[in-house]
Amino acid sequence: MSGGTSDLKGRLTDGLYGLGWGAVKRLPEPTAARLFRTIADQVWKRRGKSVLRLESNLARVVPDASPERLAELSRAGMRSYMRYWMESFRLPTWSPERIKAGIDVADVHHLIEGLDAGNGVIIALPHLGNWDLAGAWVTTDLKVPFTTVAERLEPATLYDRFVAYREGLGMEVLPHSGGAAFGTLARRLRAGGLICLVADRDLSASGVEVSFFGATARMPAGPALLAQQTGALLMPVTLWYDGTPVMKGRIHPAVEVPEEGTRAEKTAAMTQAMADAFAGGIAEHPEDWHMLQRLWLDDLDPRGEPT
Repeated sequence: MSGGTSDLKGRLTDGLYGLGWGAVKRLPEPTAARLFRTIADQVWKRRGKSVLRLESNLARVVPDASPERLAELSRAGMRSYMRYWMESFRLPTWSPERIKAGIDVADVHHLIEGLDAGNGVIIALPHLGNWDLAGAWVTTDLKVPFTTVAERLEPATLYDRFVAYREGLGMEVLPHSGGAAFGTLARRLRAGGLICLVADRDLSASGVEVSFFGATARMPAGPALLAQQTGALLMPVTLWYDGTPVMKGRIHPAVEVPEEGTRAEKTAAMTQAMADAFAGGIAEHPEDWHMLQRLWLDDLDPRGEPT
């Protein structure tokens, strides 16, 4: 019975995403924006688990916020999250000109100079703003192809939708499973290529513990390990909305590889530096951090799993 219920839920979820990509992109943009803002407000008013988790996470980011301020931030956060989905459903229909007009990125020279050096670049992002739009901008405006990794979703048809969607935006998408993805990413970097990884949450045993807003969290070791192994530059990127139709972004200077220490020590130091760059962007724009899951270790059960 539970298996049948799970299958039904999976088919329903897949169908809803299919409807989103099929119908939302045909709506006039102002209509779509109003619709998703209304959806965000209704979800926020229901105070479900995701909204409460978002508010709990934001309480760590803005520790001196009053309950009223946290409520305002979580409402703005749900609107930001729904804007991400509205844009993502519409992105496949956007022209290169529309994509370029939809994002304004500061300090692009870090990325251009890094790629020109020929050793490859690793872009690492937190769940801020719309990382898919940023990726589409890289492939269409900068005309730089890149490789990314996608977590396998259930049902498989939903995962296939996401892969097809991102490949349609010009990305090479690898499944996040086993060690095969790491090897392929390393080869792309050794060829002087670009890879982009969302890297602010990793609950696996290989995650690196970092200090993040005064408590311990785990973030993936992959970006730092790839930089050490291939000589590629590791650049954090932060994104945010500012109340206009144009998303903003910043490419941060490359994280330095420590000259001394074991590989594990270097990985820990680099991952902490990456986390610090993420924290700076999140602190400036907390309402655009779409972290609706548990992140800090003291929010997990003793086995290290979400509760």
